[in-house]
Amino acid sequence: MDSQEAGLLLRECLQAAEQQQNREPPGPAEEHARAYRSCRDGVCGELSSLLRDAEQMQWPFVPERWQYKQSVEASDKTNLSDVIKKHLPQLLALLKASIESREPLCALAVIFLVDRFLYWTDESSRLLKITKLLHKLHPEAPVAPQLVIRQARVYLNSGKLQKAEYILSSLINNSGTTGCWAYQRHSDRALVQAVSVQVRGMILQKLGLWLEAAELIWASLVGYYALPKPDKKGIGTSLGLLANILVSMNDEDYKAFKANPDIDLSLLGESSHRLLSAAQAAKMAVVYSQYTSLYVLTNAVSQGTSLLAYSFSIHCPSPLRRSYLLQAREAFEIGLLTKSAAETVTSIQELHTFLKAAYSLSITCKWLDMDPAIVNQARQACKEALGHFYSYCNTKNHDKDALCSDIMHLIGKVKHLLQVEPFANSDEKSFIPDSYRDIKETPVDFNLERFSKMMQKFKKFHATLCEMERPCKSAEAEHAKFCITAMGTTVGTLNSECNTDAKPPDASQSLSLGSSWHKVPLSNSPGLSSGSAAAARIQSLPTTDDDSMPSNVGVAAKSATSPNASPHSWNLHMLQAALETVDTEGEKVVESLSDSYGSNSSWEKLSADLNSLRSKPKLAKVGSKSSESSEGLFHLDTLDSETPESLNASSNYGNPNMNRNAVVSPKPNSFQANQCMSAETSTDSSFEMVEPERNENQSGKTLQKEEKNALKEDKNALCHNCLNGSFAHLPESRCILTELDYNALLSGVCHQCLLKRLDSDAKFQLEKHEMAYSALHLKFSKTTGLWTARETCVYIGEKMGLQGKQRAALWVQFLHQEERLSSYVGKDYLEPKQIEFHLKDVERQMTAQYYVTEFNKSLYERDEMAQIFFIPSEALLILEGKQIVGCVTVEPYMLGDFVKLTNNTVKKERRFKATEYGLAFGHFTFLFSGGQEVVVDLQGWVTGNGKGLTYLTDPQIHSTKTPKGPSNPFAERGLRYFLEEQHGPQCNGICSVLQLPPVTRPSPLTPHSL
Repeated sequence: MDSQEAGLLLRECLQAAEQQQNREPPGPAEEHARAYRSCRDGVCGELSSLLRDAEQMQWPFVPERWQYKQSVEASDKTNLSDVIKKHLPQLLALLKASIESREPLCALAVIFLVDRFLYWTDESSRLLKITKLLHKLHPEAPVAPQLVIRQARVYLNSGKLQKAEYILSSLINNSGTTGCWAYQRHSDRALVQAVSVQVRGMILQKLGLWLEAAELIWASLVGYYALPKPDKKGIGTSLGLLANILVSMNDEDYKAFKANPDIDLSLLGESSHRLLSAAQAAKMAVVYSQYTSLYVLTNAVSQGTSLLAYSFSIHCPSPLRRSYLLQAREAFEIGLLTKSAAETVTSIQELHTFLKAAYSLSITCKWLDMDPAIVNQARQACKEALGHFYSYCNTKNHDKDALCSDIMHLIGKVKHLLQVEPFANSDEKSFIPDSYRDIKETPVDFNLERFSKMMQKFKKFHATLCEMERPCKSAEAEHAKFCITAMGTTVGTLNSECNTDAKPPDASQSLSLGSSWHKVPLSNSPGLSSGSAAAARIQSLPTTDDDSMPSNVGVAAKSATSPNASPHSWNLHMLQAALETVDTEGEKVVESLSDSYGSNSSWEKLSADLNSLRSKPKLAKVGSKSSESSEGLFHLDTLDSETPESLNASSNYGNPNMNRNAVVSPKPNSFQANQCMSAETSTDSSFEMVEPERNENQSGKTLQKEEKNALKEDKNALCHNCLNGSFAHLPESRCILTELDYNALLSGVCHQCLLKRLDSDAKFQLEKHEMAYSALHLKFSKTTGLWTARETCVYIGEKMGLQGKQRAALWVQFLHQEERLSSYVGKDYLEPKQIEFHLKDVERQMTAQYYVTEFNKSLYERDEMAQIFFIPSEALLILEGKQIVGCVTVEPYMLGDFVKLTNNTVKKERRFKATEYGLAFGHFTFLFSGGQEVVVDLQGWVTGNGKGLTYLTDPQIHSTKTPKGPSNPFAERGLRYFLEEQHGPQCNGICSVLQLPPVTRPSPLTPHSL
């Protein structure tokens, strides 16, 4: 059965459930009963047995035959997905018949069995809608924990992190209790907790919080090992996730991870270097999952990525570099051999991972000195395949099968070019070579008691999140407190979707701080015609009953995209565009643009004696930023952010002459190539550089030079260039990358070295969109001060129809994104800019993440469970051959109501409790930085009552660490605005809880400082 047929059958099942919900007259009852009995009797013996077990709640997750067996027989070396695929038409026919004949136990059992298969074929959205409707119609029927967690996974993929967090926290805190589900064994509850904490680890991985993510994944490992029969599938999945996290983690976090008394890395054998630990974890995952091709592919690619990264590490002995490259090549080849070019692949994740394996193999072969012409052919095939993949993710069902065939054909071409040959394998049902079977498994002392103790460490946080949930009032069973449809996490009034109709938020509640986006009508935007992919994203979005959505989504989407739409149209605060307001429930057309390889975390263990912070600065190097509003995910410009010129010397909040809402008209034809315009170089600042609107005078140029001269020349002990002087001999054009440049960037270079290497008068702006490029994926860690690169391939999609005064948003997909099922937003400037503009955008946001991490620790230590996160930001250096042709910043796509809490001067939105936490955070950063910096301009996604979880993007940082100048126009005046007016002399309740000492009033402003 192809994807189109499966989609049609699911649509019929959904229509049957909707008819019952709408109380439409049913057909003859006896006819439905006969159809149900006929379908049930027609199911094969194996599936009939599984259906009975599912109805009797024998297991919380449908098990694989090999999953819990120490000794696997030949008959066990099959996967349930193969059986489901073979009998999917019969199962979906049974689902429809059971819905029509009102047999909810059977219907939910069928959904339980087909859930995993349909998730990997990207049909979870429709299946979960059917599940929700059945739950509303038959609340007494139990919904399996697997389906509840599936909802959390879909929320994670689509960018609804708050909703995912609440579902998982409830399951963890309540030992897996969900609705009417009855557990047969106590260990099954531990299994549900282990899976839930594993998915929570994936959320923190998406947020770039590597250390905490690793700790949660390790806890899940302990849970899987501690079961009466260890869960090999779960162990393999967690080991693969751990490998990916270790690759992204910085060395300081790795030291902290190893020092945790709950962590015993002897399980991995090799732990001398985090990348070698990652490679070993991934190899173990390959062995654990050897009978499932997708898991072998995924984990083999993780192993190869770890080994390839280690081959460029400053810790890798030069004589061994080729050996590690050869091991990486073998791992990528193992992954590519899990499917032939003729086999059908219907999973976005599997297609994405095949592309990543093929491209990574071509890069590895390049460094192994294969013929450059052949390598270039392979890379070109990968770029062509990535273009097809982008279309696959954003097209209708009838085109998907042909696109999939084209992608797999091109991957087959890469395998032929790079001479991928079958390996020795004595087990035809296994997907790994014989050489992998000799891996030694280290005995571990993991038991349920130890797992329970680890869960207790997280209980405080999860218990607090559970207070945010709304009970499912339609469920009458005693334990039906929590179900997959009882979540409300928007900024409006929380409601239970089980018993209330969805309503749009009241337009009268528009924020006084205004919207941060200027919507560009899709019909007038280049590349956004009615037939474009971006328009298709909006116009074809599915309807849903979740998230306080209007029932007529099509009308809402149409009105939101109309040039004449009211500025107060429904869900204004989310995006002012329908692509954000429509609930996608995991539909891959608008997957969360994150997966993001988030930038490295800063969970560094620092003592924070807040009473001494005023006189004892803790951070040595945190830069400064410009006054212009930072442009975030949906805040390319904040309309009410102030400039020194607009404020003059006054900070009177009520001044009617204050220019709060200056808007620059959109420039429809702004994407022009211009790479040779002259411009002054920038400073080492964590602020975004904003060029003056008027012609710069000589004094402005002098100030820029002074800022540049103020850069410290301290050497970074982890920087490849500081150690080896790789940038000593620069090419004639700094836009050309040499082999020495690649070696340094792949190893890691400090912020100052990277800025100096790319210091050039050349300005960049991508001329061509909707095409694939080679790229360097750059991530920044504030903890180590390093930028680390990976060679990748990126597809620059169409514009989203949203832009600010300076930047426009684009859809982006790239091979090394952290979450393959998620989406990313790319941001490029409307006018040509130097590369350092983009790098400083990233550095600024990761500096804020560094500060907020320490702030969250202080909250947690004082039993304040609210947590603030800055979503990670990264840079993609776009290449044609070895020449830099552009740069975009990327970050996870988020869904939810977008609000603005504060601006960059004196304004604050008092309606949200989150604003109180935000002001306390600014107070904290001022003290933590020794009175030199404060994080302001807070904007993002908050929960219903403003507490709980808050996700922010694009802050500003007022700083006195660099001289006042074009890149730092507010400087100490910005600190005064915050301390005297935005925060004010009176501390709020959160400041008091944290016992923050009162802020010291800055010295009076002088004419020089103005």
